[in-house]
Amino acid sequence: MKKSKGSIIISAVIIVLILALAGYAAYTIVMRNRPAEAISSQQRSGQGARIATAVRVTSVVNDTIENKVVINGDVEAVNQVSIFPTVAGKISETFFQIGDRVTQGAVVAMVDPSRPGQVYSDSPVVSTISGTILQAPVNKGDTVATQTTVYVVGDLSRLIIETHVPERFSNSIRLGLSAQISLEALPGITFPAVVEEMSPVLNTTSRTLRIRLGFSGRMDPRIKAGMFATVSLVTSARTNVPVIPRSAVINTYGSMIVFTVNERNIATRREVILGLESENFVEVASGLKAGDIVVSAGQNFLTDGDLVRIVD
Repeated sequence: MKKSKGSIIISAVIIVLILALAGYAAYTIVMRNRPAEAISSQQRSGQGARIATAVRVTSVVNDTIENKVVINGDVEAVNQVSIFPTVAGKISETFFQIGDRVTQGAVVAMVDPSRPGQVYSDSPVVSTISGTILQAPVNKGDTVATQTTVYVVGDLSRLIIETHVPERFSNSIRLGLSAQISLEALPGITFPAVVEEMSPVLNTTSRTLRIRLGFSGRMDPRIKAGMFATVSLVTSARTNVPVIPRSAVINTYGSMIVFTVNERNIATRREVILGLESENFVEVASGLKAGDIVVSAGQNFLTDGDLVRIVD
């Protein structure tokens, strides 16, 4: 007896349904027995896995920050004068050498003012201050005028540093301003100093302000007049303010931004207002507080909301 066409179609549908149910049951058993890590990995890949950017971070801390101006200067005697003869002629005698001590009123040299056919007594050259002979630019037999320096005498009991501040920093200079002095002859050592004297006007040629600084505290006997000095002037300072490394700040079209990191390692873009700056650090006047974690390296590759991986 032949089956009807309708019976054949129903049988085919039933077979397809049975196969589908069997496949679903097999899939369920396999997925149930798979490790949780594999399932999680598959879910992440299906949703688009987020790649963490490697960065270095640092904490915002309250600290003292100083704004400095670094310039070069020279160590000089606080009182240094040139000794001139009172008459023109030839040096007939010199009585002192560089490094010798002289007293005020001492005769340091003699000048013969004689001319051909004339004979005059030698004229004494007298020191106008007590101190040490620093320079002796003439020798016996040299011809000198009344404007010729015979000796340079200085009081080495107290030394100062003379330097010239560029015009753009001149308004930051004031009497009593503190400074740190380092010397080529004494590497690795700094000496405290303060501004004791400043010119009321700028030099119109160099556009600089002449200042003189005195060493604070006891003078180190190793410091000598004529030494080359590096002067670090502290023009302003702030204490107990939020400070971060300069490297953490990104200048974006005039806006200063940093990236902070939260406990879930998510980076957040922050706009900040900066204050004083030193060589390596900068004050944060607004936008951060002590304890915030900021990205100090790798921030140029971040966007707001990125996942980060913190490395040492």
